[in-house]
Amino acid sequence: MFPVPEQPTIYDLLKLVAGKRGSKTYLRYKDCSLSFSELARSVDDLAGFLYAQGINEGTKVAVMLPNSLNAVFTFFSLIRLGALQIPVNINLRAEPLDYLFLHSKPDFVIADNQYRVALEKIQATPDPEHTFWCDENEPIGSGVENIADSPVIEPDPDRIVSIMYTSGTTGPPKGVMVTDKMHRACAYSSAIVADVQAGDCLYLWEPVYHITGTEVLILALMYNVSIGMTARFSASQFWSDVKKYQATHIHYVGGILQILLRQPATDAEFNNTVRVAWGGGAPTGLWEAVADRFQLTIRENYGMTETSSLTTFNTDGKLGSVGRSAPYFEVSIFDETGNSLPTGHSGEIWVKDRGARLITPGYFENSTETSRAFFGDWFRTGDMGYLDEDNYLYYTGRLKDSVRRRGENISAWEIERVVSQLDYVEECALIGVIDELEDEELKLCIKIVTYHKPDPAAVFKYCDEKLPKFQVPRYINFVNEFEKTDTQRIKKERLSRRIDDSFTRDPDGRLICPE
Repeated sequence: MFPVPEQPTIYDLLKLVAGKRGSKTYLRYKDCSLSFSELARSVDDLAGFLYAQGINEGTKVAVMLPNSLNAVFTFFSLIRLGALQIPVNINLRAEPLDYLFLHSKPDFVIADNQYRVALEKIQATPDPEHTFWCDENEPIGSGVENIADSPVIEPDPDRIVSIMYTSGTTGPPKGVMVTDKMHRACAYSSAIVADVQAGDCLYLWEPVYHITGTEVLILALMYNVSIGMTARFSASQFWSDVKKYQATHIHYVGGILQILLRQPATDAEFNNTVRVAWGGGAPTGLWEAVADRFQLTIRENYGMTETSSLTTFNTDGKLGSVGRSAPYFEVSIFDETGNSLPTGHSGEIWVKDRGARLITPGYFENSTETSRAFFGDWFRTGDMGYLDEDNYLYYTGRLKDSVRRRGENISAWEIERVVSQLDYVEECALIGVIDELEDEELKLCIKIVTYHKPDPAAVFKYCDEKLPKFQVPRYINFVNEFEKTDTQRIKKERLSRRIDDSFTRDPDGRLICPE
């Protein structure tokens, strides 16, 4: 039997836990404490209001809300109704926002008032009659009385709950269809890798329009734990928030750990209550530094929205590895022609479902990308890695996040991993640029910690010592800030491809400053 059962589905879980743990705290947000029974009542009230407005089973609803009680209630209410929710990144504007609405064609929109201007400027402006505006002082449907109960839909583990659009860094965003069972698998896997125990508190900074946010909302229904939620990630407030909620668990993605490690030490940090940090993106050096400074256990995992968020998890602390495959997946490494690669050889990570139906049914209204993603029963992740003799997976970067330099494919992740270990490097990102000879070259963009002066010669010297010659960047550019996604990943597509803004070296190794 697979560890993620067919039943109860998400809404049934909510009703079940409201009956068993009604008065216990589900979530704290700012100065509000929400019990399980209050959650269930608010969800049912909102579902009744939305149903009266015409939202029911199969209705497509775009949701553009920041982390808030409104976002939590909306997520569960739409699940109760059997609607198809389309989470919208609150930072989208202009063409990217327009694309999402033109492609998904939502029937209704639920949005915070602060995004009204952005939504009214796009070509696919939502129909005012089918748009519900709200803010923290005026929740959705506030003031409406005597709303009848919405009908209870038949539980279906394979019902599409969400269409979650990818960031679209290498092409138009793709709408990943996520089922009820996939959402629950996300929560189950997180609980396992994070060693969640009764009485724990999970600190939720991730946006709830991202799958790493919704999995925490569901996890608290499945296990006897609570949530401490904040509006957004803040490096300066992080440990104060953790202390406020007495959080035992934090989640990391992107460059979160690097950012926290570069912050000045505070009393809140030294007295933190965190037992486990779980997530993806902690190479060996960073792993050890974070565990030592913050006195916590690192639990690495690997996955993506298409494979129920977590595909592998490392529960025994094997340094550098993202762990072994979840019990419902098979993981293998293939070359570009579809041939399986032996132990220790790097290639593309492919994932096969073991009959649990926990890989996406496909991309919404995009049969071309769906076909491209599957090779028979295998899902092609687009990520690179290798397996060791014990079937532990090691992640080595994105397949498309590489630079071909003089015939050699170079992983950006491998170089970034090494350079980020410098104590004065807060973050870095490697991209390919075209040089004066029309060849592709390596450009490394670096954000230095605030108290340190940029020293390009020292960075070049470090790279010469730590990297093979073909991986040493030719150009180094210092930046004040990186533009980020909401999960704190650097938007590489927004980095300058110029070379005249960077430090480089002449054939004799002498430093050449930018023009």
